[in-house]
Amino acid sequence: MLDITVGLRAPHDMSGGAAGLRDFVARVEATGIDRLCVGDHVTFKGGRGFDGLLTATALAALSHRLTVQTSVYLLPLRHPVPVARQLATLAELAPGRLMFGVGLGGEDPAELHACGVDPATRGARFDEALAVLRALAHGAEVTMSGRFFSLDQVSIRPAPDPPVPIVVGGRSDAALRRVARHGDGWLGLWVSPTRYADAVQRISTYASDAGRDVPRWSNGMHVWCGIGTEQAAAQQRLGTVMEEFYQVAFSKFERYCPCGTPGQIAESLQPYVAAGCRSFNLIPVADSEQAAIEGADAVRTALRVAPAGSSPPRPALRGAGR
Repeated sequence: MLDITVGLRAPHDMSGGAAGLRDFVARVEATGIDRLCVGDHVTFKGGRGFDGLLTATALAALSHRLTVQTSVYLLPLRHPVPVARQLATLAELAPGRLMFGVGLGGEDPAELHACGVDPATRGARFDEALAVLRALAHGAEVTMSGRFFSLDQVSIRPAPDPPVPIVVGGRSDAALRRVARHGDGWLGLWVSPTRYADAVQRISTYASDAGRDVPRWSNGMHVWCGIGTEQAAAQQRLGTVMEEFYQVAFSKFERYCPCGTPGQIAESLQPYVAAGCRSFNLIPVADSEQAAIEGADAVRTALRVAPAGSSPPRPALRGAGR
C-alpha cells in the first residue's frame, strides 16, 4: 500500500455556525482522510473571504487526529510578526498537527490594493515576509532593516515544537526558488504531472545551490474535482461552482480538474503519483457535503492501493502538457 495522504478542504460557508463545523469535523474524522485544508482571502471578488488562520484554529480545536493545513494563507497581505505569533499560538493548541501553506495571491488585484499592497511589489514583499516568518518560527531573534519590514531584536517565544512545516504555493520559477530558499515543501495547483515532476526537481536543485539540505520535502498537489456517478453531470456541477468563485470560465481550469466516480478521479491522479506525488488536497464538489466527504475518502483508498509506477490506460485529465 502506498504512503499517500489526502486532505479535504473545509467548507467556506460557515452559516451552520460552530455546531455545523463540529459536525463536519466529526464526519471527516470518522473516515481515513488525513487532514483538513483551508483557504484564505480578505476581500475577494467583491468582498468575499474566509480567514485562513482563524478557520484553521477552529478546525484544530474541534479535531483530535486531523492535521490542519492552510492552503494557502496570503502572507503578503499581513505583517509577518503577528502572523508568527498566531502560528506559535496555534501550534501550542495542536502540536504536530499544523502545516502552514503560504501563497502570493493576485487572482484579484483589488484585494491587494485593499490591504495597502502594491501588486507590482508583492513578490518581493512575500520573500521578505517569508524570511522573517521562518526565522521567528524557528526561535531566532530577528534584527533587520528591509524594504518592507524593520525589526529590532524581535523574537516569538516559545517557538513551535515540533516546528511547523512551511509549504509554499506558486507555479512560476520565482515561486520555486522561494520554496528552495524558505520552504519545507511545495504545493502545486493547475500543473500537469510533467510540470509537477519538473518543479520538484528544480526546487531540489535550487535548494542545493543555496546550500540548503532538506531531508524530506513536503510536496503535494491541490486539486479541484467533481464527484458523481455521471462524469458529465459532475463536471457541470464543478464548473458552475468554480466559475462562480473565480469569475473565470471553467475552460481555463478544466484539464486539471478530474471528474466522475472516486475511481475515475483516482485514475486521473495516477500520473501525479507516478511523478512522485504522495500528498493531495482535494476540493471536491458533489451533490451533498456528505457525498464529498465519502468521495474524497474513496479517492484516498483508491490512490493508496494503486501501483505507483503504472500509468492509467484511460486518464480523465485532458491536456498533459505544461
